Amino acid sequence: MSRSLKALIGPSILNSDLSKLFEESQKLMDNGADYLHLDVMDGHFVPNLTFGHPIVKCLRNHIKDAFFETHMMVSRPEQWIAPMADAGVNQYTFHIEPVTNVEEICRKIKEHGMKAGVAIKPGTPVEEVEEYISVADMVLIMTVEPGFGGQKFMEDQMAKVQYLRKHYPLLNIEVDGGVGPSTIDCCANAGANMIVSGTAVTGSKDQMATIKLLRDTVQTAIDKVKNTE
Repeated sequence: MSRSLKALIGPSILNSDLSKLFEESQKLMDNGADYLHLDVMDGHFVPNLTFGHPIVKCLRNHIKDAFFETHMMVSRPEQWIAPMADAGVNQYTFHIEPVTNVEEICRKIKEHGMKAGVAIKPGTPVEEVEEYISVADMVLIMTVEPGFGGQKFMEDQMAKVQYLRKHYPLLNIEVDGGVGPSTIDCCANAGANMIVSGTAVTGSKDQMATIKLLRDTVQTAIDKVKNTE
C-alpha cells in the first residue's frame, strides 16, 4: 500500500476495438491513462469469455512501460498466476467469492512479482474482504455485476468505499462499473482513488479531457481530506 493516496485512472480496454488492441491501448496511454485495466473472464465465474494471458503477453511486447492490471473474473484465479506474471502483468486482481484460500493466492501472486488486488461483487458484504486487507495491495469494489459492460452504476456500493476509506486511510480502493463523468463525484467523495472507466473513456471524442476530468475530480477530493487533517 502507498504511503500517500494518489488519483489513478485505469481505462478498461474491453469496450474498445479489440481488433486494434495495441493501437487502442497505446492511444489510452498517450491520452493520460495511469494504467490499463484488462478484464479477463472465463465463462464460468461470469457468463462471458474475453481473453487470456497469450493476448496480454502480445500486448506487453508492444507496450513496455504501462502498468497492467488484470481483473480476473475467473473461478480458479490460482491457475493463471504464473502465466499472467510471465505475460508481464503488474497487478493481479481476483475475486474472493469463488475461492477459500485468499491469503495463499495473494502470497503466490506476490511471489511471482505482482501486486495483489482483491475484489468483491455488489452482493458481497465489505466485511468479507476486510479480513484480507493486510495481505492485499488494493481492494476493488464492483459498482456493477461483473461480466458485462454498459451497466448502470450502483451508487449504493459507495457505502463500502466509505467504510474502507474511514478505517484504512491509505488503502488503494478501486471502483469499476458505470464510472464516468456523471458518476465520478460520487466515487471521489466516497474515497475511491483508483478509477476504472470503460466506455466513458474509450468512447469519448476527447479521451485526454475525459481522463483529466476523472483524475482531477478524484485528486481534488483526496487533497480536500488532506487539508482537513
